[in-house]
Amino acid sequence: MREFPDKQAVDQCRRCDLWKHATQGVPGSGSRDAPLLLVGEQPGDQEDLAGKPFVGPAGRLLDELLAEAGIAAGRYYVTNAVKHFSFEPRGKRRIHKTPAQREIAACRAWLEDEIAAIKPRAIVALGATAVRALLGGRMTLAAAQAAALKHASGIPIIATFHPSALLRERDEPRRSAMRATVIAALEHAAGLAGR
Repeated sequence: MREFPDKQAVDQCRRCDLWKHATQGVPGSGSRDAPLLLVGEQPGDQEDLAGKPFVGPAGRLLDELLAEAGIAAGRYYVTNAVKHFSFEPRGKRRIHKTPAQREIAACRAWLEDEIAAIKPRAIVALGATAVRALLGGRMTLAAAQAAALKHASGIPIIATFHPSALLRERDEPRRSAMRATVIAALEHAAGLAGR
């Protein structure tokens, strides 16, 4: 059985250069025997400071979406494809920067260790970076949403929007449609995971 990545090991990771400017590594969180694994992109500013995934605005929205989909907290584990915050400084602010493919590849072993240790029955890829990390290649989110995807281990992957995409969307009808899409994806994944 593969080792479950712990906080100290993720903090000490030097497989890419993101650790140099991040506050700390951010491993996953949740039930270690969860039937559902949610994979996001990377820690954001608040996650980097707290050392926990999905504690910022996107995390609060994800909690709402999970509740709307009827998924209880003990039924899922949340993590990110990349374990250190990728950002560009702008004055006193740290602005999110999409991780490079080499950074996604460098963190892939952490994600694979989490998958092997948890053994989920379904995986939800929240955004294109998560899709790329799980499948090891370049695939658009739209293509992933339209495909029947499986992890190398055979676990089904359901791709949907990252909650941060909903937060950035200014058009209310579009945001509402995206929200419904995420909830439907979560419900589908929960059904595959045995609710």
